Amino acid sequence: MKCGLLGRKLVHSYSPQIHGMLCDYEYDLFEKEEDELEEFFKNSDWHGINVTIPYKRSVIPFLDEMSDMARRAGSVNTIIKREDGSFYGDNTDVYGFMMTVEKAGIDVKGKKALILGSGGASGAVMTALESMGAIPFIISRTGENNYSNLYLHEDARIIVNTTPVGMYPDTGKAALDLKVFPNCKGVIDIIYNPARTELLLQAEELGIPCVNGLYMLIAQAYKSAEIFAGHNIEESKIDVILDELTGSMQNIILVGMPGSGKSTMASKLGEKLGLTVKDADVEITKAVGRKPSLIITQDGEAAFRDIESEVIADLGKGSGMVIATGGGAVLRECNYRALHQNGIIVWIRRDIDKLPTGDRPLSAGQDLNVMYEKREPLYKKYADVIVDNNGTPDETVCRIISEIKKTRSKGAI
Repeated sequence: MKCGLLGRKLVHSYSPQIHGMLCDYEYDLFEKEEDELEEFFKNSDWHGINVTIPYKRSVIPFLDEMSDMARRAGSVNTIIKREDGSFYGDNTDVYGFMMTVEKAGIDVKGKKALILGSGGASGAVMTALESMGAIPFIISRTGENNYSNLYLHEDARIIVNTTPVGMYPDTGKAALDLKVFPNCKGVIDIIYNPARTELLLQAEELGIPCVNGLYMLIAQAYKSAEIFAGHNIEESKIDVILDELTGSMQNIILVGMPGSGKSTMASKLGEKLGLTVKDADVEITKAVGRKPSLIITQDGEAAFRDIESEVIADLGKGSGMVIATGGGAVLRECNYRALHQNGIIVWIRRDIDKLPTGDRPLSAGQDLNVMYEKREPLYKKYADVIVDNNGTPDETVCRIISEIKKTRSKGAI
């Protein structure tokens, strides 16, 4: 049986990996332009397809029949080719979104909800929210309810982003400011790369329960797989896939004092977990042709911090990496946001008297106790995990892995 995903640009899609863990059918990527859709359906050699941006509505004219859910949503993300050659469209995004809301423990019943965006995904979210008893409103760029009159909706309790604003690689942006909504009780962003969009980062800062779109992606694929295969699949597979994808996508960020062992730990973690290793200081050297110690000596610390922030902003957009940062990376808030968007931050602690100072002008030029006193509150503030590195490297690596697993099991984004 041949299945697949239809869209315009699919190079970063996780769908083949997800469907491979759900069932044993062939699953391909079909990258097509809109003027190729008619030919794609006319000469179809597939049994079932999923549909993603920007064709969830464009495919409707090629269908012979649609499910009630798809009609209500006004969009289709799952199509099967029947034995008689006819095409049947369904929408499993509705199921995926409802499962995500339940998983996150966000109560939407009776609450006013704003859906940002009017594309194919917004219809599914609207249908799901209505089914769950919410009172949804779509916010678009030009409609009756738009970004210029958000003051009319300050009483909104739920915010859902279905736009691509903040999606990789154009991260660091949000469609709106959550501070406009003082009664907001839940934020859902269907983007899953980065794991924490700017919208979700702000929700975290404000203490608002929030969740990204990875669970929705997996849950809708699960329901699609049941339709393709024609039989039930164990629902527990959703959480198994979520755990595996999170492990392969999430960055592990190491912070700590200069000489605390971050580079050594990064190398060992990468080898043990099969992840790419990046060292911020090495990347800085590649970018400007000078080592950090030389930049600091020749240009001063402020100039070095500017370069460091540029490199960290680029590193933070990636996924599935172990990243060792410089000891002072926590001194700038922008660095934290860049690293936290896709990563779990591990503070590597080491006794001050065990920290080397060679080739470290900042460490050699001042009392390390004074430096630690300034940075320790920031390490503590930004860390998701804290691990001491006063034993052997192998012992420390095992502790890091163990603590990360504990954090993931708590249901972090």
